[in-house]
Amino acid sequence: MSDFLSRLAAAVPAVTTDPDAMEAYRRDQCLLAEAGRPLAVVKAGSVEDVVAVVGLCRQYGVPLVTRGAGTGLAGGANALDGGVVLVMAGMDRILEIDEVARTARVEPGVINADLDRAAAAAGLWYVPDPGSREICSIGGNLATNAGGMCCAKYGTTQDHVLELTAVLGTGEVIRTGRATRKNVVGLDLTRLLVGSEGTLGVIVEATVRLRPRPQGLATVAATFPSVQAAIDLVLALGREGDAAAIELMDRTTVRAVNAMTRMGLDEEAGAVLLAQFDGADAAARAQRCAELAAAFGAEAFATDDPAEGSALMEARRAALPAIERLGATLLDDVCVGTHRLPALIAAVEEIAARHGVAIGTFGHAADGNLHPTIVYDPADPAAQRAARAAFDEVLGAALALGGTITGEHGVGSLKAPYVVRQVGATERELMVRIKAAFDPAGILNPGRGF
Repeated sequence: MSDFLSRLAAAVPAVTTDPDAMEAYRRDQCLLAEAGRPLAVVKAGSVEDVVAVVGLCRQYGVPLVTRGAGTGLAGGANALDGGVVLVMAGMDRILEIDEVARTARVEPGVINADLDRAAAAAGLWYVPDPGSREICSIGGNLATNAGGMCCAKYGTTQDHVLELTAVLGTGEVIRTGRATRKNVVGLDLTRLLVGSEGTLGVIVEATVRLRPRPQGLATVAATFPSVQAAIDLVLALGREGDAAAIELMDRTTVRAVNAMTRMGLDEEAGAVLLAQFDGADAAARAQRCAELAAAFGAEAFATDDPAEGSALMEARRAALPAIERLGATLLDDVCVGTHRLPALIAAVEEIAARHGVAIGTFGHAADGNLHPTIVYDPADPAAQRAARAAFDEVLGAALALGGTITGEHGVGSLKAPYVVRQVGATERELMVRIKAAFDPAGILNPGRGF
């Protein structure tokens, strides 16, 4: 591979082959997903860099893994043995914000929250809001079709994408979609690329939809005697219309958040629910939510002060880093119909008790997407086995309830063995054939996604 590496170094300015320097780019945030030893790490600075790297990898049959900010949770951007890691973080320009069309044109390395702050300066809003929004990149959000707190009302990343520019596995540059509100010309290649986890192409630019910022915002914090009571409120609220967000934290999660943030949440509560409402009637809807919560045995607090509401929602954003302080974590990302959440919660509790593991459950209750997070000691083989067994059974429980093994984090390498169980063998083979059209040599993130 010396010829490949010399040609790579000649074609692209930022190439490293030093093992110590490459270590920081070998894996994402999932500890149990395998990470290989790459031949090189390349930091892309332009579309031309990406085209050059893809072309050389195809010519030499070298696997290519595209990496954003490294905040993934399923091993989807982990290095492969003998491959190249293509880091897109340096392509981080907001190229244009069009206030009239309400769109933004961005490079993939732009941080999610930075885009929203730039939009806010124009009175606009970039809606998708993953919990890691302060550190995750738009490219990574596109690759996994990332979600967030507001999905039930406003949809996931794919619902806010208008156009993409991507480099195929052939080295060809394609542009998909249209910056119009409607477009039904041909097959929807944009939707194929979004959520494809780097297996179909390398996204190098995106035009995304912006919205007017909500004029009213009100927040409710409610503590319940049990998770079941909290879910009962979620179902009741769903019958009255969409909240902007409804977030759930069980007792394990609340205690972890308190230990990290000193926020003073009620640690004896069975669950804490955080709900946000936006629009002109936000305050009235929040008050109605608080009244409903009280009817389900909760103590509830409602506020239409934006600073107070933001502080309350930060408790939910702190859930994963807080649980990570308790030990190594294995985070699930399952989604079921909202009406099936009680059965999912019950299954998770039974699995935790049977395997003797601690599971902190939190997530987006409004759309049925929860993150049961298993805490274990990575130095104890028995603890590792118990954690993995519990993880597998949570996935099985979600499938048995008609749900999905991933709602927003992607399949990556961690969940690839479960894909056929959900979609079927024929359907997966169709995905493989579609990949071959985009990437005939099979160099783009092989073995991931599906």
